[in-house]
Order: sequence, then C-alpha cells, then structure tokens
Amino acid sequence: MSFVFYDTETTGTDTCFDQILQFGAIKTDHELRELERFEIRCRLLPHVVPSPAALLTNGLGVERLTAPALPSHYEMVRAIKARLEAWSPAVFVGHNSMRFDETLLRQAFYKTLHDPYLTNTNGNCRLDSLPILQAANFFAPGILSVPVNARNQPTFSLARLAPLNGFPHDTAHDAMGDTEATLHLCRLLSERAGDYWSNFVRFAPKAAVLDFVEANEFFSFTDVFFGRAYSWMVTALGRNPDYDSEVFVFDLSNDPEAFAALADADLSARLAGSPKPVRRLRANAGPCILPYEDVSAQVRVRMPGIDDLRRRAAWIRGNEGFAQRLIAAMIGAREAQEPSMHVEEQIYDSFTGHEDQAVMAAFHKAAWSGRAGLLDRLDDARLKVLGERLLYSETPEAMPARDRSRYEADVAKRLMAAEDTVPWRTLPQALRETDALLAGSPGDGAPLLKGLREYLVRKSEEAVATMA
Repeated sequence: MSFVFYDTETTGTDTCFDQILQFGAIKTDHELRELERFEIRCRLLPHVVPSPAALLTNGLGVERLTAPALPSHYEMVRAIKARLEAWSPAVFVGHNSMRFDETLLRQAFYKTLHDPYLTNTNGNCRLDSLPILQAANFFAPGILSVPVNARNQPTFSLARLAPLNGFPHDTAHDAMGDTEATLHLCRLLSERAGDYWSNFVRFAPKAAVLDFVEANEFFSFTDVFFGRAYSWMVTALGRNPDYDSEVFVFDLSNDPEAFAALADADLSARLAGSPKPVRRLRANAGPCILPYEDVSAQVRVRMPGIDDLRRRAAWIRGNEGFAQRLIAAMIGAREAQEPSMHVEEQIYDSFTGHEDQAVMAAFHKAAWSGRAGLLDRLDDARLKVLGERLLYSETPEAMPARDRSRYEADVAKRLMAAEDTVPWRTLPQALRETDALLAGSPGDGAPLLKGLREYLVRKSEEAVATMA
C-alpha cells in the first residue's frame, strides 16, 4: 500500500473554528520513495478571523490571505478531495495529525458538504508520526537525536527534531516543508528501526488492530502524555458498545482479582485513580501496540513477569462478567456532554443519511444558481446551515437578496460578538492580540502585524456599518 504524508497551515489552533490556509502532501510507495506531490493554498473565509500569533508563526501576511487570485476555501477543498481520492487507498500520515491536521481536514470536508471520513474509509487508514516516533524512541533510545525544551524535557516538534536529525528544515511551518520533514523522519525510523516501523504500519488498519487485540492474550500498549511515552502490558476487556472503534484494555501490572471484590463505588473510584488500571485504545487511529516478544528487554524488565501476565490475562478472559463490569464503569464515568448549539461542534452528532448524501453529490455538480434550491431538500439541519454559509462564501449573488442581507448581518454579528460569549475568535479579540504582540518585541514580524491590524480595523468598521 502507498503512503500519503501531509500537513496543513491554518488560521489558528482551534480545530472547530479555524480553517486550513495551505495543504501539502507527498505520495510515496511502500518503501517511502516519493511518487507525487501536491500543494494548494486558499483565501480566508469571510466569517473566520485569523490568529495573529498563528500568522506570525507561518509567515502568512494578510495580503496572502486575501489575494483574489487564490482559490476559495471551497475550491481548495474540492481539489484536495479529488487528489486524495486519486491517491487512495493509502495510509495517511501526519505529525500530530490525529489531534490537529486530521481534525481540521475532517472539518473542511464537513463544512463544504463532503463526507468527513475520507482518510479512514474505502480502504484508507491513518497513522500519526508524533506518537510513533515517541514510542520508537522509548523502546529503542538513540535511534533519533531528540532535542530538549527549556524544562529539559524531550520535544518532538518538527521544527526542532527534523534539523537535529539531518533535515535542513528552512521551511518550518510551511505545509510542504513540514510534510517533507515528516517523511524524512519516518524514513530514518524505517532505516534504523525497521521492525518498529513495520509493526506500527501493520496496525494502521482498524481491522488489523481489532483482530490482534482479540487474538492475543496480552500485548504492549504505548501512549504519550505531556510529551513522554508510557507503555503497559495489557489485555483486552472488550469494545465500547456505543463506539466499536474503542477497545477497553486492562493494565496487567494490577491483579484483577483484587478489583473483583470491590463495591461499585469503590471500583469506580479505583478506575478514576492514577495510574489508570483500564485504558481506552482507539483501533481506528493507528495505536502503538506491540506483541510481547517484540518489546525490548530493558522495557520488559519493568513489567510483570510472563507467568503473572498469563495468569492475570487468563483470569480476566475467564470472567466475562467482570470484564463487562469494568467496561460499564468506564462508560458510566464519562461525563455526558451537552449538545453544542454551534454547527462546527456538531460534526460527530450523527452520520449523514443516504438521501442527504445524494443531495450533496447533486449540489457539487449543479451550477451555483441552482444550489440554493437543493439545500431545501436536505433533511439534516446541520447541512442546511453549512450549505447556506457555503453559498454566501462562494457566490453571495446566487442567494435571494433578502437572504443575502440577513446573512451579511449575521456574519457581522459573528465577527463582532462580545468577548467570552462565543467560542470562536472575533475581530475585537484579534485586534487586542495584535496590539499586544506589537507592544512586545515583534522583530521581523512587525510589518506582518501592522498589515494585519489595518485589515482587522477595516473589517471591524465594515461589520459595524452592516449591523447599523
């Protein structure tokens, strides 16, 4: 199977309310030899306010965000979708992608009336190079040169890790530059610790993970907290009945029989303690798991002996009721979340039905003049909201005049909303952040910030006039 390495540059770090500004991707063969590459940028959406700090980091001045020659956000997303589908099936790899780039990419598809799950459906699967590199370095220290931060803790940020390992990262915080850096580090891992790389790739597909955890009495599960990797020898308890990609696993450094006699309240308290005896493993997110025999001796010595592992795992597997009790306690301990009133945060509320999928497909094929009518055929209220926003962003002239005027006023109110009343970045907030950065020591970033400030002031004046 081929790999697709990718990265994004964005208006900020809020994966629900910020947007992708630049996308870069490289397709390789199974030996990580480059086959093709793809890069695209887009304009700023009318309802999105960029983070001044983010623009300082990626060097994208306001003139580059608003250049008329750039594709619109919708045009960019359509081009990304076409290219990624042409490259499928593949393993999609990013650095810190599960928490950031992948989420933003899903949001981009969702907000433009596309299926959000391109990278993990139809034979595609996902890996995140950040935890992979952290886990590999945990099991085989020294395979990479790892920098430390101001607190003398290891850091795996691309901007520092890649140059220290032979990549001339002059284009840090550029989507294609960061994609090249991610590919470079994965190549190093493949060359220096090929068994670990092959093993992590083996468990990119969800089905491979589920087959493995159900077939093996115990195995190593590695996760990362606050930049540090931890590994436990675990056995599977079973899947979450509400989310079949989530598997609950029991840390076998604990004796399960000691848990069986606990009352429900005491059991719940013990499960909430630290270190956690029961953990969640996401089968569709490329988890870092290893067979027992592949765990290095220096790590294995800190784990229970093989006889204890076998006995404890066998006891759990022979006591299905106990396993189900643990799963029920874990599910019951998860706090119920109130449904969000904001469409961006409703992406996982439900799947799109087949009839709405057909309407969405027709929407993308129709002329803009006919798309407003298609939105009325959608059953999903989320899609209607996103569709109207898409019409306004792309071709406001295709909207009925009354709807357009109403929507312009709504966007103005969104941009000028009072502080702490909305979860997105507003124009007044961005102005304050820009002024604070200018009052500091912006250095070479001063021209960018001054240009951004002029833009924010102008947009604020336009928004106030629209609301008047």
